[in-house]
Amino acid sequence: MAIAPIVDGPSIIQSSERRIVVPTNILTGIVLAVFGYWVGEQLGNSFLLNDAQNTGVLLGYSFASIMFLVGVGFANYPLARLFGWRVTPQPAGDDHTGAWRYLNLSLDHKVIGVQYLVAMLMAMLFGGIGAMLIRTSLLVPDPPIVAPDKYLTLVSMHSVMMIFVASAAIVGPFGNFFVPLMIGTNRMAFPRLEALSFWLVPPAIVILLAAPIFGGFQTGWTGYTPLSEQADQGFDSYIVGFTLIGLALVVSGVNMLTTVIRLRAPGMTWIRLPIFVWGVFSASILGTFAAPILAAALIMQGFDRTLNTTFFISSAGGSPYLWENLFWFFGHPEVYIFILPAFGIILELLPHFARKPLWGYRTAVVGLLGVTLLSWFVWQHHLFMSGIAPALRPFFMFSTEMISIPTGIVFLVAFGTLWRARISMSVPMLFCLGFLFNFLIGGLSGVFLSDVPSDVTLHGSYFSMAHFHFTIVGGEIFAIIAAIYYWFPKMTGRMLNQTLGKIHFWWMMIAFNMAFMPLFAAGLLDMPRRVSTYAVDLQTLNDWVSIWAFILFASMLFFAFNVIWSWFFTFKVAPANPWQVRSIEWMLPTPLGRRNFEKIPVFTGSPYDYGNPGAKPVADLGGPSDLGRRGFGAEPVPS
Repeated sequence: MAIAPIVDGPSIIQSSERRIVVPTNILTGIVLAVFGYWVGEQLGNSFLLNDAQNTGVLLGYSFASIMFLVGVGFANYPLARLFGWRVTPQPAGDDHTGAWRYLNLSLDHKVIGVQYLVAMLMAMLFGGIGAMLIRTSLLVPDPPIVAPDKYLTLVSMHSVMMIFVASAAIVGPFGNFFVPLMIGTNRMAFPRLEALSFWLVPPAIVILLAAPIFGGFQTGWTGYTPLSEQADQGFDSYIVGFTLIGLALVVSGVNMLTTVIRLRAPGMTWIRLPIFVWGVFSASILGTFAAPILAAALIMQGFDRTLNTTFFISSAGGSPYLWENLFWFFGHPEVYIFILPAFGIILELLPHFARKPLWGYRTAVVGLLGVTLLSWFVWQHHLFMSGIAPALRPFFMFSTEMISIPTGIVFLVAFGTLWRARISMSVPMLFCLGFLFNFLIGGLSGVFLSDVPSDVTLHGSYFSMAHFHFTIVGGEIFAIIAAIYYWFPKMTGRMLNQTLGKIHFWWMMIAFNMAFMPLFAAGLLDMPRRVSTYAVDLQTLNDWVSIWAFILFASMLFFAFNVIWSWFFTFKVAPANPWQVRSIEWMLPTPLGRRNFEKIPVFTGSPYDYGNPGAKPVADLGGPSDLGRRGFGAEPVPS
């Protein structure tokens, strides 16, 4: 559609004056998504590509996702440039004030960060509900409360939803919000790609939650064949949902890498880069190169289900082993996509609350990049029980144990920073210390799973599950909550209640360890994963775990109450720098304006230079020129 200027005589529509007038917002996106699903389902059923699997569901999800993005507004700018229509800049006020901006397409990295935070907390809630249903079923050994096939669906839904959360829960909210602030720029390198990385997530979550309508899937989060080839239509949710998350990781990774490399302010050299930015940078490398492998494998699996190809069907010449290799070649770097930015959060916060410089900054960077490099050489330790060639086992056992060296370096930096420090036991610091304790247990237990002899015994047991949860929940989730308590004032202008925060920490820390520590024992006693029944003599142990899991879930509801109460019902604005730290984001006003910096800062010092009487200021906020409009092809910042 087009409009014409009002002139004397006949109305004349000139190409340069045309513009799109169809409203684009989240409501339009939902309407178009419903229409797109209907069209895709009809086309799939009409072509009858593989009627047994109902191709319409797969095409319906795909069409719905595309139409949702069109309805939100991602087609407007390309169409305007293609046809020469006038592109009307979005008024700054529309993007900067009011709650409605969080429900629409925004190019402000701060708005996108808050959108990510809310979406990830909602997805975590759904995943937590699934965990409670699992533990409820395990209150009795036999017969199970939930039928075996439904139990597998429940486990699969819980695991995939939590993997969704873990993939984007740090880089999405905190990377998008704070990396531009920390490196001294007003925007991300590609604002539309940044927005796209978020708006791929809501349809992925909805599609996954729709899986039970079509029978669910019983493959777990790994999607192993031949279970996936035999699954009902619900497995299409896995294919499309995981593909969307993979695309989001790629788009976010490319954008983040380009932003850090090209848009650093003057003086922000590589050796002054905040350690949190290094954590996000390392994870973005993995996301950029690992997620396309997952997307390609998922497309191949979709072809097997709809076009009768046989990539992974052994009876027709394919190989389920190929899927395992492709999946874990993505899947183990994916584990470090979870944990590298968590390391960045912990190392970022420790100096501020220890009031000491970060001990061994360059050593920490080497550790993060070492984990990034070695994560590509360990994937086949997941295949020790899947027919891996015996000659390859020593190499992958060695490479997996080698990755503990750069991980240990990160721990040495953390403990060196804490050594003889005057620690402020604030809520963010408590969660950082909880991270160090929990992740240490997760890392040490992982050594047993990297060695072939012990892995043969423990691989399919609850020992493996306990290790994974100590690493991700005890590690990454604790880091996420530390980041929320620390950066919540800057993101929302409100302080989380610190008394409630301390109650939350001790409640969650005790409940988590009481729930998951006994699962190591359950694994050693041969309790298998993903099975709804177990030996009668393990009931007391499982009842103990279930009770403490319910208490753990209650602690997260308590945390949600703190967030909601502090955000919407506490009207006291947070101080500009409540923690009295040196990092540049706390030098800016709260709440932040539409532009981060009126003048791009010139960095002159380190954010961790505590206790040094001759320390230079972190940055001069009155830079010599406005470099916020610098394009991709500008001269690089000298390093």
